[in-house]
Amino acid sequence: MVIRDITLGQYFPVDSIIHRLDARVKIVSTLIFIIALFVVNTFVGLGVATAFLLIIIKMSKVPLGFMLKGLKPIFFIVILTFVLNIFMIDGRVLAKWWIFTVTAEGLRQAIFMAVRLILLILGSSVLTFTTKPINLTDAIEYLLNPLKKIKVPVHELAMMMSIALRFIPTLLEETDKIIKAQQARGADFETGNIIKRAKRLVPILVPLFIGAFRIAQDMAMAMEARCYRGGEGRTKMHALKYVKRDYIAYLIMWSLLALSIVTRIMF
Repeated sequence: MVIRDITLGQYFPVDSIIHRLDARVKIVSTLIFIIALFVVNTFVGLGVATAFLLIIIKMSKVPLGFMLKGLKPIFFIVILTFVLNIFMIDGRVLAKWWIFTVTAEGLRQAIFMAVRLILLILGSSVLTFTTKPINLTDAIEYLLNPLKKIKVPVHELAMMMSIALRFIPTLLEETDKIIKAQQARGADFETGNIIKRAKRLVPILVPLFIGAFRIAQDMAMAMEARCYRGGEGRTKMHALKYVKRDYIAYLIMWSLLALSIVTRIMF
């Protein structure tokens, strides 16, 4: 796996109808899509969700190959999920070797869970690929506004979430630079057992943590220099406002959830 293959938190700057949607719509739509994935329990429902997601990716103008590249870091998790399900579910035996037994039900469940996990990652990636961090912060703050009544620091919470998401690509790029610098000095990160590889990560983690603290300090100083004092009484340069396409998007997403419930009942 190459560090640059991790696409989490990246924004893909193109002009599409998905990019122009209100950030609040995209956050709520992502949550609805995740709920729909957990509602369906058949391959028919999963097929509907897959077709819907492919249409959304096409409309977003984000290359499918670029999105699939982001699956490389979780490839091990997908394989582990597949293996755990295929060997740990009882049913009609298809094959048996030593203590391992493959059943028809286990194979079906393994494929279903692996596909569901992939759709979860791709569906969540659409949100970050098509939404600027500042818009994401405003949308999260707006959606969490009811928590202000119980004294939850909503603005600060939204700001921290957005900053963390924004700096994931920066830290990954910094990690890639450190790895290349260490490899140029003869460091080997590919051979040896797990313990040896873990020990070899120390020359990477130490400068990475130092760099992360330096970035955090620079940002804190920049915010203080601009008289940042939190969210109380602050106004926004671009006020969030729903338009016709946002209401249509809400209607489509709730229809998808309803369709997922119908496929679960019928099949």
